Amino acid sequence: MRSLSLPFAVLLALLPVSAAQQQQPYTPPQHTAPPPPAVARSTPLEIVQQADGGTQIERGRPARHALAEHRRLARALAALAPQRKGVVDAYILSVALDSDPVFGREAREAGKVLARRYDAAGRAITLAGTDGAAPSPLPMGSPQNVEAALARIAETMNPAEDVLVLYTTSHGAPFGIVYNDGNEGWGAISPNRLARLLDEFGIHRRLLIVSACYSGVFVPVLSGPQTAIVSAASSDRSSFGCIAENDWTFFGDALINRALRKPQPLGQAVTEAVALIDGWEKRGNLKPSLPQQSMGVEIQAWLGPLEARMPKAATQPVGRPSVDSLEEVQR
Repeated sequence: MRSLSLPFAVLLALLPVSAAQQQQPYTPPQHTAPPPPAVARSTPLEIVQQADGGTQIERGRPARHALAEHRRLARALAALAPQRKGVVDAYILSVALDSDPVFGREAREAGKVLARRYDAAGRAITLAGTDGAAPSPLPMGSPQNVEAALARIAETMNPAEDVLVLYTTSHGAPFGIVYNDGNEGWGAISPNRLARLLDEFGIHRRLLIVSACYSGVFVPVLSGPQTAIVSAASSDRSSFGCIAENDWTFFGDALINRALRKPQPLGQAVTEAVALIDGWEKRGNLKPSLPQQSMGVEIQAWLGPLEARMPKAATQPVGRPSVDSLEEVQR
């Protein structure tokens, strides 16, 4: 009788697998270590100065991390499509600056929703950590990567014709939005830093959406005649829903996942989202977050053409509603 010859891979697949050999569930980065001394020992004034400088601190990274991150970012920047002459093109940058999966999930879906709404296929970049299921194949949402992405968008767009749509989601503080990648990355971007970057890059036509506690600090600094800016909270209030296990923050769920999926003007979408958030906060007996907005007097020059090309049909919300987290907290 002839012996059967099976491929080695097939033979391995037939062997019994021990419990130790079975794939373990993925664990997202944990925020368990104290911040580095340069952060922990800083005075409030020094923290503001660090945020104004776009400070980023990395420690304990694997040896090949920098090269892998460089390649991820290079691929994302190289894929950006050129602008179309005579067309108001939107360039989308959606960023999760914290590695808690809620932000990674929110930034990914926000990039999709905004790209569909504003006809930006091929002109969208997402910077984000894990979505909770596996390590992220995307570039990190770090201050340095945000700057590189903005620089690439600036050299690709026509600043007299096109528009930046920037969505950021993270934890926040009175000095700005916080970058925190588990125990390995720290930093912040302040309103002054973001304003300086956009001005230096010549990006004045812009829709800025900032989802974080205290994000109202960005509104007075970034406002301008060609700028529309919306924040999740006032400068002295917390926003809600930023539990790692959530699919959305309150603000992201209300504005991105619901209001901006509909073919309605930006102003109406913001009004709808604010009303939703107010209802959810009352339901949870929470101190109102008081989202802020500023709509520049010249934004219709670019917003009108973009909204004229919006899809006529709405899409359905995805993920678990953020308000469901209230029930878990109250149990």
